[in-house]
Amino acid sequence: MDIFDKIKSNKGALGQYSDFAHGYFAFPKLEGEIAPRMMFRGKEVLTWSLNNYLGLANNPEVRKVDAEVAAQYGLAYPMGARMMSGQTTNHERFEKMASEFEQKEDAYLLNYGYQGMVSIIDALVDRHDVIVYDSESHACIMDGLRLHIGKRFVFPHNDIENCEKQLQRATRITQETGGGILVITEGVFGMAGDLGKLDKIAALKSKYNFRFLVDDAHGFGTMGNNGRGTGEHFGVQDKIDVYFATFAKSMAGIGGFVASTKEVINYLRYNLRSQIYAKSLPMAMTLGAIKRLELIQAHPEYRENLWTIVRALQKGLKEAGLNLGRTESPVTPVFLKGGVTQVTQLIYDLRENFNVFCSVVIYPVVPRDVVMLRLIPTAGHSLADVEYTIKAFKEIKRKIDNDEYPNEIANFSK
Repeated sequence: MDIFDKIKSNKGALGQYSDFAHGYFAFPKLEGEIAPRMMFRGKEVLTWSLNNYLGLANNPEVRKVDAEVAAQYGLAYPMGARMMSGQTTNHERFEKMASEFEQKEDAYLLNYGYQGMVSIIDALVDRHDVIVYDSESHACIMDGLRLHIGKRFVFPHNDIENCEKQLQRATRITQETGGGILVITEGVFGMAGDLGKLDKIAALKSKYNFRFLVDDAHGFGTMGNNGRGTGEHFGVQDKIDVYFATFAKSMAGIGGFVASTKEVINYLRYNLRSQIYAKSLPMAMTLGAIKRLELIQAHPEYRENLWTIVRALQKGLKEAGLNLGRTESPVTPVFLKGGVTQVTQLIYDLRENFNVFCSVVIYPVVPRDVVMLRLIPTAGHSLADVEYTIKAFKEIKRKIDNDEYPNEIANFSK
């Protein structure tokens, strides 16, 4: 069979919805300045769909640096990969700042977060090693696991008892192979918003010999007394052997970094395929990252403002009888019962009649009879935004409870 013929009959798990979803439910276009209110299909909507946690995307100092550096260097410099011709003093400057902030010996600046995590996993383990990982790990972790030709064992989400069982299995195997064990989880799980049990996993180090890798994409900048992340939140930052964060959330940018010991970071510099064979992070984004990290450290009120909005929004939604699952972070999921057809009506109602825009998550990301609306509070939102949104969700819930949404695809065409 021609591989293109397969595409005609199988568009993929999410692609099956593309005929009616594209442009509205999937790949929607939010336009205008990044802010709580943006334009969607010609009208202003209250937006809860951007990972701009600390409001840095349009911070005047950030915008000023971004513009000035882009004007000075353009978007090409430095050209080439870091190892060949893309190294600069400012790349090293950020790495020193990041390692000190995360209380690690060294750090390495990455051109992209997703590819960085894939490549970190690939570089750290060989066929003799065993990986133990959480079942709800992000796609970048799962793609990294696919590159591993050795054994890997999964434990049910945050099930520490089962995690220990997998460590026992891994220990028996590595005693025969002479390999090591890498445990991988997330600090904040980006869909459900709950936290990885970093403290309990770290405690297992007293019984088992393993190294601990944490993807803290949603925790960096939002969690902990100083915004250092979920490791700081649990008081186990020193137990995390390899700490990873991306710029796509709190930093409102592109890129990421990994922090560890000097020996490990130097090894990764010379072995991360996603960096060795790819262009260095442009200077505009590198100096922009430095300014963003400076602001995170100098302005704890950004994080405090974020949490004021988070607590108000989550408290109001819970009091309205809505199910937020197990979130312990700014990520605010609202779980509702319903199928794909009803959810199109619900989302259409929210966007067109209430002017509230949030993301919608359906099967196969969640079970078939569950719909998840995912709200991302930011420091830029106001308590008035929260109050209005809660009122809108109360009305949505009332309609769901009374089965007022028709079982048909919403017509959003103009």
